[in-house]
Amino acid sequence: MTKSQILFSIIIMAVCTLITRLLPFLIFPEHRKTPPLVTYLGAVLPYAIIGMLVVYCFKQVSFIQYPFGIPEMIGFLFVIFVHRWKHHLLLSIGGGTLFYMILIRFVF
Repeated sequence: MTKSQILFSIIIMAVCTLITRLLPFLIFPEHRKTPPLVTYLGAVLPYAIIGMLVVYCFKQVSFIQYPFGIPEMIGFLFVIFVHRWKHHLLLSIGGGTLFYMILIRFVF
């Protein structure tokens, strides 16, 4: 890419990011009540997204070939344990990722 194409791409990405950040405030101003559907989606979607991520993470795990999904299951249980213990999302995800990487590099 040329320098002008790179600059143009950065400008387009910045404008798109700005639009996606400002659009909810323009559609749902502070003085208006938020529609019930939007409130419902705000309550339900985070759990649906986490569930989808879990399915995505385990979609290619083979339970019939060595190591039979053992490191993935141990990492999954580690994330659950740390989250129930500390209730800190970044600590549980980051710690679980680190723990899983150690498992697959040095144990399995």
